[in-house]
Amino acid sequence: MLEVEGLRAGYGKMVVLHGIDLGVGGKEIVAVIGPNGAGKTTLLNAVFGLATLHSGTIRYKGRVLNGLKPHEVVRLGIGYAPQLDNVFPNLTVEENLLVGAYTRGKDPEVHADIEDVLELFPEIKRRRGQKARFLSGGERQMLAVARALMSKPSLLLLDEPTAGLSPKAGAALIRKVKEIQETRGVSVLLVEQNVERALEAADRVAVLVSGRIVKQATPSELKGVPLEKVFFGG
Repeated sequence: MLEVEGLRAGYGKMVVLHGIDLGVGGKEIVAVIGPNGAGKTTLLNAVFGLATLHSGTIRYKGRVLNGLKPHEVVRLGIGYAPQLDNVFPNLTVEENLLVGAYTRGKDPEVHADIEDVLELFPEIKRRRGQKARFLSGGERQMLAVARALMSKPSLLLLDEPTAGLSPKAGAALIRKVKEIQETRGVSVLLVEQNVERALEAADRVAVLVSGRIVKQATPSELKGVPLEKVFFGG
């Protein structure tokens, strides 16, 4: 579904990623883990048209994404829930979901899909008329994922969705991500700082260090491996 080949990307003249090769298959969750500053968010931004591509190719369902703008990427079927500033605090929950569907124009199914997404996230359903600034951290993250789903993506990009959440809220959100994969057939490229949660959610894991992928493996292959040695050059 997603193919990243030889990707060098960053911001302006600054290169953050150096020759990234990575793929995400249909109905697959691929987690990207690594130390802070490794380039994980930059990878998602490159796919979504928010970073500068210096070389390499990004393909989605065979279509080259290089040079496309974010709204064009969304229309092709990719949703993105960034880590920060991922909801509109002065809009209600329902208004946030409507904004998530803006690329669908006057699609008559939008309101039915709002009900469908709220059934997936009952924690925010009961707060649909409240402004997002009154939500808890976990509820905001759920709203961000729900908003991204409103574009009806086949591929979902999630940037550290459990960051700053309590262990209980983080675990609940990861279960929702698995449910989205299993019941809706959505593929996920997940950046996650919490290695345990990443291994719990993913079908495959890529370890990104200093802008380079140093290892790709299944979660079972990484269990018991001292990842700090992988992260920091051991």
